[in-house]
Amino acid sequence: MTTDAGWMALALAEARQAAAAGEVPIGAVLVKEGRVVASGRNAPIALHDPSAHAEINALRAGGAALGNYRLDGCELFVTLEPCAMCAGAMLHARLARVVFGAADPKTGAAGSVIDLFREARLNHRTQVQGGVLADDCQALLQDFFQRRRSAAREAAEPLRDDALRTPPERFAGLSDYPFAPHHASALPSQRGWRMHYMDEGPSDAPCTCLCLHGPGEWSYLFRHLAGAPGLRVLAPDLIGFGKSDKPKREAVHRPAWHLEVLLEWLTQLAPGRLALLHSAAAADWAAGLAAAAPGRFACVMPVPEGAAPASQAWRAPFPDRGYESALRALGPIPQGLGGPTPEQAATLAQRVREAMGYFAP
Repeated sequence: MTTDAGWMALALAEARQAAAAGEVPIGAVLVKEGRVVASGRNAPIALHDPSAHAEINALRAGGAALGNYRLDGCELFVTLEPCAMCAGAMLHARLARVVFGAADPKTGAAGSVIDLFREARLNHRTQVQGGVLADDCQALLQDFFQRRRSAAREAAEPLRDDALRTPPERFAGLSDYPFAPHHASALPSQRGWRMHYMDEGPSDAPCTCLCLHGPGEWSYLFRHLAGAPGLRVLAPDLIGFGKSDKPKREAVHRPAWHLEVLLEWLTQLAPGRLALLHSAAAADWAAGLAAAAPGRFACVMPVPEGAAPASQAWRAPFPDRGYESALRALGPIPQGLGGPTPEQAATLAQRVREAMGYFAP
C-alpha cells in the first residue's frame, strides 16, 4: 500500500477509533520509505491535554520509534487540515511532506485560514497536498458532530418515563433520507412527547405543502418531494411513528388527538396557506384535518405509491414490539408500500404549484 489514498485510508481508520472513544474523529499516520513508522489519533479529552491532536501524537510516536526528534524524509497523512500548533510541530520535525484530507475553514493552517508552510521567513520547507479522500474525511466529521448535536438535544428534551425513543442508529443506513431533524415538544397537547418533522426547502418558498402519512408510515414516504423547485416540504412523523417518541400505551393513540397536535404545530409554525398531500392510508385523517382548519389548505391531494417497497425503512422506527403501540392501536405497516418515485414526485410538485397559482419563470 503505497498510494496517498492508501495511507489516508489508514489515517481514517485511526479517526474512526477516535470517534469510538468520544474524541473528534481525526487520525494520522507517519510514513517513511514506504512503511508506517507511527500513527496517532485525537485524544485531548482522554489525556486532558490540549496538545494531544492526532498529528502531535503521531509525531511523538514517530520520534520515539526513530530515536530522533528530527523526522527527515517522513511524510504525515492526516484526515483534517492541520491547525497552527500542528503545522508548527511538523515544520520543527523537518517533515518532507504533509498530506491532509478535508480542509478546515475555521482553524486550518495549510491555506484555509493561514498558510504556515508557505511562510518564507521560516527555515524549513515542507511540501503540502490537500484533498486526498476529502469527502470520506469530511463525512466522518459531519456524522460525528451531527450525533453529538443529537445527543445534546436528547439531553435538553428528556424522554417521558412511559415512552421510548428510537435510537438514531436505526435510521443511519437510509442513504436517501439525509435531512436535518426538526422537533416540536412544547405544544400543550403533546404532553411532553416529542414530535419529529422534516422541513425541506426555503421558508419563503412560493408553495408549502404539508405531507401527512397514515398508520404504519412516516415522513420517509415523502423523501422524493424534498428539493422540488418552489416547494417547502413539511412532513411530520405523528407521535408513535418514524423518529417521533413512541408512547408505550395504545390508549394514547386517538386520531382526534393526533389531529389536535398537528393543528397546534401548524399554528406555532405559521407556514401560511398550504397544499395538503396525503398517502392513501391517511385519506380520512387528511379529510378531518381539512375540515378542522377551513381556509388553511389551498388543495388536498393524494400521493401516488409507485416506488419499490423499502422494508428496512418502514421497520426502522420499531426496534422491537415495545415501540409498536401506535401500530397496534391504529394499524400495521401497509404491505408493498414504497411512496412516490422521483418522477411521480416531480409531477406531484408541478400539480401543487399549479393548484397554488405559482408558475416558475
